[in-house]
Amino acid sequence: MSNVIAIHVAADESGPMQAVQQVRAVAGMGLEGDRYFNVLAKDAKSEKTGRHATLIEAEALTALERDYKITLRADQSRRNILTRGVALNHLVGREFRIGEAVFRGMRLCEPCRHLEKMSGLPVMRGLLHRGGLRAEIVKDGLIRAGDAIES
Repeated sequence: MSNVIAIHVAADESGPMQAVQQVRAVAGMGLEGDRYFNVLAKDAKSEKTGRHATLIEAEALTALERDYKITLRADQSRRNILTRGVALNHLVGREFRIGEAVFRGMRLCEPCRHLEKMSGLPVMRGLLHRGGLRAEIVKDGLIRAGDAIES
């Protein structure tokens, strides 16, 4: 079964990620309380697409530890939604449901220097092509830890 393991939001780009049990996903705006909430309405540049929510597979964090001996916690990944049992790379260009909300996978969320700086860990090589998914919200809804992910 594919599901949400954890949800995190941060008030600003460099602020700490806070674990929450649920969050409201708002179409065209993002996750309430997150740093990128309403960013697309403020800045319509195309490179900003997919900032409504970011997802990462628990399996990718496990592989990072197994293959590179680097332990990266879910909150350190700077991604909003930790998943299990779903191949996120396969959701690029597709719609999927989490809880009450519907998302569209926009592009891969490759690791970056900001992630390395914030985590203090050399994760770029180990998360290349498995750093997660950037998604946009196309239908409002509440999402909760434990919710199923349906594609």
